[in-house]
Amino acid sequence: MLALLSALACSPGSRDQVELRFWGMGREGEVVGQMIPEFERTHPGVRVRVQQMPWTAAHEKLLTGFVGEATPDVAQLGNTWVPEFEAIGALAPLGGYVRASAVVDSSDYFRGVWDTNVVNDTLFGIPWYVDTRLLFYRKDLFAAAGVTEPPRTWSEWRDAMRRVQRAGKAKWGILLPTNEWAQPIALGIQAGSPILGKGGRYGAFSDSSFARAFHFYVSLYRDSIAPTVSASEISNLFQEFQKGTFAMFLSGPWQIGELKNRLPASLQNAWAAMPLPAPDGQPYPGLSLAGGSSVVMFAGSKHRKEAWELIEFLSRPEQQAKFAQLTGDLPARESAWRLAQLDTAPATRAFLEQLRHVAPTPKVPEWENIATKVFETGERVVRGRVSEKEGLAQLDDDVNRMLEKRRWLLARR
Repeated sequence: MLALLSALACSPGSRDQVELRFWGMGREGEVVGQMIPEFERTHPGVRVRVQQMPWTAAHEKLLTGFVGEATPDVAQLGNTWVPEFEAIGALAPLGGYVRASAVVDSSDYFRGVWDTNVVNDTLFGIPWYVDTRLLFYRKDLFAAAGVTEPPRTWSEWRDAMRRVQRAGKAKWGILLPTNEWAQPIALGIQAGSPILGKGGRYGAFSDSSFARAFHFYVSLYRDSIAPTVSASEISNLFQEFQKGTFAMFLSGPWQIGELKNRLPASLQNAWAAMPLPAPDGQPYPGLSLAGGSSVVMFAGSKHRKEAWELIEFLSRPEQQAKFAQLTGDLPARESAWRLAQLDTAPATRAFLEQLRHVAPTPKVPEWENIATKVFETGERVVRGRVSEKEGLAQLDDDVNRMLEKRRWLLARR
């Protein structure tokens, strides 16, 4: 009997068992647990312990885990967080794994989203699901105003919104909440602004390219095309969209399901999604922002081989298609779009087109704070508290102070 117990204690299943820890956020953190049994079935000897956490607590928990040397092996990480966690040395580089992989093919990913994971020419994450911003609009209201084709340039866009207002079909051409930074940043990137200059060392908001985009943005409020309201001042986005209070709004893919659930059946064929117009003289569509989440491997993982196998598993097109069906998120791989039949549905097809034309926000750890300053400045200007020139100059000053430590560190590399 003792010999049998000893043999069991030393069997491969008990001696070689590897436990991976995966941290996921929000709904995705719940759903990924449904996919793990298949991974464990195809990777005997590996078990995955999934911990789900709310987005509101995720950033602090990840930082605390790094400081306490208690990070997971693999985690979901918002794309804009990658530069910050790379800067503190928390992430393992993945370029070598990708080059040796028969599963992860960078050419199958949206280029702009893939680029969000590359910092200083090194890859630190694999896109898991993607999002971006485009325009949702009441195509029936625009058609009644004589606008039958989506506008392709800024001038056409502005004219279309004016026409729907003049025809009395909508009170406002568009809703652009003043406390959101994505709109002015997307327009700035479209206009050719780097947002930050000299390798992310200084703000570039007073430069002519961003100033041009910012002027267009502010003019929508000053010319009463957009209401000067924050998101908190909109009691019910979908009710106001249904009433025709505004004819379009800018948002992400989660609104597809919301519009299907919240608008009456009589309006289900009255709305559509369209990519962003481009600055006059530039190719359509205009650039939008590359967003979503990636899967990353933490540098402290003691099971990197198995951690990469989990990342590969979650990156397989069939798993991405399954994940999209479970969550409603958009897959990071174009082949998964075809498997999930997202490339043929009108609303998601608009996102597919837009995702082929996206760009990352500046890859600096300070970006979250900079983004807050952008919308605070925009709000001050559109409410008439400061001029455009003064606002952008002050924004550059504020951002330059935020980047002072970055300049100091870069100067000593």
